Amino acid sequence: MIINTGGRTDTVNYYSDWLLNRFKEGFVYSRNPFYPSQVYKYILSPDIVDCVIFCSKNYKPILKRFHEISDRFNVFCFYTITAYDKDIEPNVPSIEESIETLIKLSKIIGKEKISWRYDPVLLTTKYTIDRHLQTFEYMAKELSPYVSFCIFSFVEMYKKLSKNMPEIIPFTQEDKIQILKNFGEFSKKYNLKIQTCADPEDYTNYGISHSGCITTEVLSNALGIKFKKMPHNGNRKNCKCMPSRDIGAYNTCPNGCKYCYANSDPEIAKKILPKHDPTSPILIGNITPNDIIIESKQESFILPQQTLF
Repeated sequence: MIINTGGRTDTVNYYSDWLLNRFKEGFVYSRNPFYPSQVYKYILSPDIVDCVIFCSKNYKPILKRFHEISDRFNVFCFYTITAYDKDIEPNVPSIEESIETLIKLSKIIGKEKISWRYDPVLLTTKYTIDRHLQTFEYMAKELSPYVSFCIFSFVEMYKKLSKNMPEIIPFTQEDKIQILKNFGEFSKKYNLKIQTCADPEDYTNYGISHSGCITTEVLSNALGIKFKKMPHNGNRKNCKCMPSRDIGAYNTCPNGCKYCYANSDPEIAKKILPKHDPTSPILIGNITPNDIIIESKQESFILPQQTLF
């Protein structure tokens, strides 16, 4: 099975001590976001956890101790670095600091296990197409020697995003074509593989691949292992990722990004954060007598190695 640590919150940035404790103790609880009284228990053992997925905007808090997980488990890291300043990402490090941290992470685990995410791409009067093109090319040049590929996506206009970011300017088809053409050319220039995320359109004519972020192909190439055939249906519309289990929780990320889909309101996470206990087996709060513990069915997706005799 695949354990995802960062699909619902930036666990690495804000809850790294808790995360390291869970892998040290060998199990974790995860509350069902739709039925809060249901709590899933996952065993964190290299025998049944094929890969641990990380997705963060700041790996600096865990960098010195990351080996405590990567020495025992297969890992793959998604590192999000965008063009936005504090007005949109108030608690995210600067581009320069983020690039520096990514390079350090790459030297620890290897470039084949890191993907740079430049998403979502959105337009405002400040964040114009020209600004995206200039920033993306700069980052592509700096990061291409240290990552396996780049993922980007155009912003998806969730209902709450219209409330949180009324300043967004909708893309025209011409806008998208200008971005796609240039992103493809920059990626070719710096020998950087690039692909979309959860987008139904095919952009291969711009040199942009059409795939999922967490796929058997991606992990096989990064980790040197083979996986069983399985559906890649993902967790949302047009997602092409393989099955995974997330151990985070929604509405708990203090990054405060205005476009965030995992927080219904940026202020909620600030109020929830004091309820976090690094020694608890669950991210927020503790297990209560009313909780229903469900032992998750866990199995490896890795094909057994064939031996000759």
